[in-house]
Amino acid sequence: MEKFIGIRREDKNIWEKRVPLIPEHIKSLHDNHKIKTIIQPFPERAFSDQEFIDAGASVDEIIDQAPVIFAVKEIPTELLKEEKTYIYFSHTIKGQDYNMPMLQKLLDLKCTLIDYECIANESGRRLVFFGKYAGLAGMIDGLHGFGLRLKALGYDTPLLKIKSAYEYKDVVEAIDEIAKVGEEIASEGLPEKFAPYVFGFAGYGNVSNGAQEVFAALPYEEITPDELLTLKNTNTRKFYKVIFKENDLVEPVESSNKFELQDYYDNPHKYKSKFEKYLKYVTLLVNAVYWDERYPRIVTKEFVKQNIDDLKLLVIADISCDIDGGIEFTVKATESDNPAFVYNPSTDEITDGYEGEGVVDISVDNLPTELPRNSSIEFSKSLMPFVPGIVNADLSLTFEKVNYPEQIKRAVIVYKGELTPNYKHLKEYLDQLK
Repeated sequence: MEKFIGIRREDKNIWEKRVPLIPEHIKSLHDNHKIKTIIQPFPERAFSDQEFIDAGASVDEIIDQAPVIFAVKEIPTELLKEEKTYIYFSHTIKGQDYNMPMLQKLLDLKCTLIDYECIANESGRRLVFFGKYAGLAGMIDGLHGFGLRLKALGYDTPLLKIKSAYEYKDVVEAIDEIAKVGEEIASEGLPEKFAPYVFGFAGYGNVSNGAQEVFAALPYEEITPDELLTLKNTNTRKFYKVIFKENDLVEPVESSNKFELQDYYDNPHKYKSKFEKYLKYVTLLVNAVYWDERYPRIVTKEFVKQNIDDLKLLVIADISCDIDGGIEFTVKATESDNPAFVYNPSTDEITDGYEGEGVVDISVDNLPTELPRNSSIEFSKSLMPFVPGIVNADLSLTFEKVNYPEQIKRAVIVYKGELTPNYKHLKEYLDQLK
């Protein structure tokens, strides 16, 4: 018997063009698993309606006949239907205020909610994600912004030839252009005033790896954090790359204790930041670190205020974009066509753009959609193995017995109108709605 899935259009903002499953995989679901797809029409989608039709999907405004609905971003509360299974990034697991009404509606409608962010293996490693593409787009935007910041300071450089990520056809085109800019830099150099040019990468996961992949198109030398402290080279024809891991960012509060990674994750209150001693020497910081309020900040307003005259820091590409988070002065998320603001530590104010006193902060919170086709392909590849298990699960069973793949079962926040055991803590946030 054929089964159906639905894919809704993405309309949370004008930049969202991604799709969770691409035509190639829609065809495979039908041919190999007898799963048909109904997809809402959407001219802005990275893949055209015709591509989905050619893959065997039906394009229809009404997708209600599908019991399982896939999306990328949150579905508006008023569009939720009774007893459906929804799979999307719900942004609810931290009790986010703005999505608690949506979560309550899912409970009221006896729906099931699966969150991509929570699909993980036994050790907690995420299995379905856009992270690499956040890094790729974030680094492209960071280099674009770095060129504009230098121009605002009075220096025209080859970096001005680098566009925003969304202006490129794909990643290959962007990296090819950046490589050409790199050749010019290797030949002509950059302004001596800001040498050495140090790019620091906070983090080493998927997001950071994506950013490093773009950076690798430029001429660079990699050095360690400790080598950075004694770097005297004023070479203007290459960049210096430094990767900062957890033990470079923090140290135990008690000096007699040793840094232990698992202990830091389990007891972050026992640690304090030590990154400031390195930050003084960084020109552009790429923030690719997961952060919540339990952890020390990476960059504080106070440090920047006290040291602004000695800092080399010109730009932060805050890919993580945690508001009031690891980068304390990331006070807002920005849009792709207006991605940056300057934080002035003297006045504690921000000004959109690249001009003014202080540090440029690029904090776009939806970076993968700037490379929508590339990121959709990779996301669909990671999601595809789980789709048959989601569709074929027997929801007449209790949650304890339902035959979801284990990786999916860990990601079920709501099951038929009830919070699942791992997410009971969300009840306290829901109670605040009453």
